[in-house]
Amino acid sequence: MRRTVAVALLISLLTLLLWPGASLWAQEEPPGAPNAPELILFTRYPAQEAEIGQTVTFPLILRTANTPQTVRLTVQDLPEGWQATFRGGGKIIQAVYVEPSEDSRVDLKLEQPENVESGAYQFTVVAKGETTTVRLPIELTIRDKLPPSLSFDIDLPTLKGSPNTTFRFSATLRNDGDSDLTVNLLADAPPGFLVVFKSSGQEVTSFPMEADSSKRLSIEVKPFAEIAAGTYPIRVVAQGEEAQATLDLTAEVTGQPDLRITTPDGRLSGQATAGQESPLKLLIQNTGTASALGVEMSSTEPNGWTVTFEPKKIPEIQAGQQVEVTAKIKPAEKAVAGDYMLTIRARPEEGSTESAEFRITVLTSTLWGMVGVGLIAVAVGVVALAVVRFGRR
Repeated sequence: MRRTVAVALLISLLTLLLWPGASLWAQEEPPGAPNAPELILFTRYPAQEAEIGQTVTFPLILRTANTPQTVRLTVQDLPEGWQATFRGGGKIIQAVYVEPSEDSRVDLKLEQPENVESGAYQFTVVAKGETTTVRLPIELTIRDKLPPSLSFDIDLPTLKGSPNTTFRFSATLRNDGDSDLTVNLLADAPPGFLVVFKSSGQEVTSFPMEADSSKRLSIEVKPFAEIAAGTYPIRVVAQGEEAQATLDLTAEVTGQPDLRITTPDGRLSGQATAGQESPLKLLIQNTGTASALGVEMSSTEPNGWTVTFEPKKIPEIQAGQQVEVTAKIKPAEKAVAGDYMLTIRARPEEGSTESAEFRITVLTSTLWGMVGVGLIAVAVGVVALAVVRFGRR
């Protein structure tokens, strides 16, 4: 008996302890439970901006918790002259059927009157279900349409290089207006320069630009004639309807020496005697746009030859000037008479080395010729004596 009473008391105590917890679990109901909101109406972007005259669409989402129902849609606080229409499935609608298993989507289309003024406008979308009515406030800010506007951004407006350099400028062209444009590119460069515009590696002279967009441009400026050292301005113009942007660039052309090896008479040839030193007059000309400094003379000659220069090193040859150099050529002692090739080089401290090929005609020594004649005469005399002596016998 006592055991039965104790068991009954224990059961009663456990029931009292567990009862508040059971009430708490009932409050943590999942979506779709009886206490969840019966109807939900929302949009991802309840506040937007638009230009004057632009039609704006707000995507709406309707959701029901438990009961499938038909929901009627209206717009309150609509200013005078505005038009509001609901669209679903490609048609104008006034109501939508909402099920618990999936969201229903509707577009609210707002059209402005012709005389609309810029400013903020508030609307209220009302969704009336079978038992519940919900309201969604939305805001639309109307602003004046920005006029066409173009602007340039440049990385480095000034570049430096030699007369053979292609100056590559990197720039960004922006369309800051609210209208799409067709942009034409023009360049005003000094004579002797060629300007090419490239976008994504392709040459362009015009292209379309959407409103509020930008395009990366490469502006290549290349001298195509002999350009003197100096500073050259280049102006680039982008034109699109009433909009225009200008960009001022600078190409700094530095001087560069250009050497040429020749002779006073212009002939790249000479004569030398085997085993003897023969002078060859040279002219080292600088036809470039800057002085050639520390010009050193050198040569490549046949085996056994020696070539020396006076002077060996020229301190400076100014642009448009020339310096005379003597090359002392000494062929080998046993050089056979004939033509030989001799390479003469002039190398400045800064700049490219210039070389020229000379044809050197080698003559044998006069002394050896006289010796040869003497030997021939002795041989002839010996033969003559022999004939006379043995002829008498």
